[in-house]
Amino acid sequence: MKPLLDVRDVRKTYGTLMALDGVSFSVMPGELFGLLGPNGAGKTTLLSILSCLGLPTSGEVLVNGERVSSGNLDVRRLIGIVPQDLAIYEQLTARENLTFFGELFGLGGISLRTRAGELLAAVGLEARADDRAVTFSGGMKRRLNLAIALVHDPRLLLLDEPTVGVDPQSRNLIFEEVRRLNAGGLTVVYTSHYMEEVQALCTRIGIIDKGKLQACDTLPGLLQKLQGLVRCRLGGMSPALRARLAEIPGCTLRDTEDGDLELHGSDVKGMLIRLIALLNEANVELIHLETEEPNLERVFLHLTGRALRD
Repeated sequence: MKPLLDVRDVRKTYGTLMALDGVSFSVMPGELFGLLGPNGAGKTTLLSILSCLGLPTSGEVLVNGERVSSGNLDVRRLIGIVPQDLAIYEQLTARENLTFFGELFGLGGISLRTRAGELLAAVGLEARADDRAVTFSGGMKRRLNLAIALVHDPRLLLLDEPTVGVDPQSRNLIFEEVRRLNAGGLTVVYTSHYMEEVQALCTRIGIIDKGKLQACDTLPGLLQKLQGLVRCRLGGMSPALRARLAEIPGCTLRDTEDGDLELHGSDVKGMLIRLIALLNEANVELIHLETEEPNLERVFLHLTGRALRD
């Protein structure tokens, strides 16, 4: 099977600034691919290129085997875009917005009216179909923006922060609609500031920083880059107990500056069970305990050294 989206050694410079530095990845048909990166990492530049709104300085992007460019209308028809900044006409009704954008793609007649009705129902705006978008809440406008991106039935959907600033109900509706669309075979590239969304939705995740793709893997593959942690404070530590703790399979012991003991390893639950059993055998008091499982946020910070929102 060939990739639907193929990004090949893409570089983009603005004068002396290297916004993208040799980014390469592929997205298979039907995949839900997540893209994370702190502000200034190069995500917006990359999405502009994927959206046919800009050209790389070098390298190429292919969609369904065709080179992406502003003049390639066949490729542009394959792509639906939900930009971070709303792209709707607020003085038009929800239905009129869908009709307008559908006509730009050559749609019309009964088929367009039917498509618009289906999409308005899917994003929960059927009851407000003939109200002007200016009267909508921020979440409703986001949902309309999603419907607009889908009106021409694209094969690739690009979502740039689709739930930023929306109410919880709209966020959940968008979240579940993306799941439904992907389950129906739509290929999705999803960028978000909400790591729990990306972690829950995406089958593979790319992490971009300083113009480079720092990692690209499945969630389990990314989590393997970090070990879990059990941190504890004990009422005493004998050489014999320390030796027994060091024998826990797959475990590395470390002492912290404040006198705590850390157990590092891939199996947090297993380390914790063995730790408690050995402390009970040695009759040693456990004063404080905390655990950290590997998660996407820890992997992100490990790779970039920066919080997603900075």
